[in-house]
Amino acid sequence: MIEIVAVVNQKGGVGKTTTCVNLASCLGKTKRNVLLIDMDPQSNATKGSGINFQELDVTANDVLLNNVHIDECTINLDAYKYSLLPASPMLTQAEVELLNTNDKEFVLSKIIKQSSDKYDYVLIDCPPSLNILTVNALVACTSVLIPVQCEFYALQGLSELNKTIEQIKKSANSNIEIKGILRTMFDSRNNLADDVSSQLMKFFKNKVFKTIIPRNIRLAEAPSHGMPILNYDSSSKGAFSYLSLAGEIIKLEK
Repeated sequence: MIEIVAVVNQKGGVGKTTTCVNLASCLGKTKRNVLLIDMDPQSNATKGSGINFQELDVTANDVLLNNVHIDECTINLDAYKYSLLPASPMLTQAEVELLNTNDKEFVLSKIIKQSSDKYDYVLIDCPPSLNILTVNALVACTSVLIPVQCEFYALQGLSELNKTIEQIKKSANSNIEIKGILRTMFDSRNNLADDVSSQLMKFFKNKVFKTIIPRNIRLAEAPSHGMPILNYDSSSKGAFSYLSLAGEIIKLEK
């Protein structure tokens, strides 16, 4: 059964794209067929996968506006073990035009169904806001993965996101659930990080992944080389952490 995972947090800079690219690569390494969908106009998942959107004829924008089939736009990244539906800044065009479309919340869901038989996992990299692109991801997904940096405002943001997920569950996607909360860019020397981590464990219990993604220089460098961490430095702490996360997710397979 296909797993469609929306990687969401309305706060930027918490490791959404890093998680999407590296989790896609690690799941692909286990022989799963993985599609990564870049739904962020900043196109960081596209750039972090080594793709220059300026050289592309079609991107996710064209797919969302029903100009091309998803398969015509998908790029197979054999070296990285996943496929990519790339984005460009033109995705803002789809964001505007979708607002005037009937069933605007269900566009991405219908698109994914066109190729759902090809993949075990679809990961959706969402923009850092709760706009129509994020809503499409939440309606299309079977579960949500929430990267969280353990800092002061983390719990407040989680509370707001949880309310949005509950609204989507009532109105458009009754199957949606939180797959897990992922602690990212974690520095164990920081007392605040430890305190927030404890609060997450207290309030969300078994929804917090055991895996913690540390602050890691090699992990931070990899996107500038257009590579997942497994290809850039497979012996780094960042690589081991995302392999561990992939293992946890595989254990949750239905």
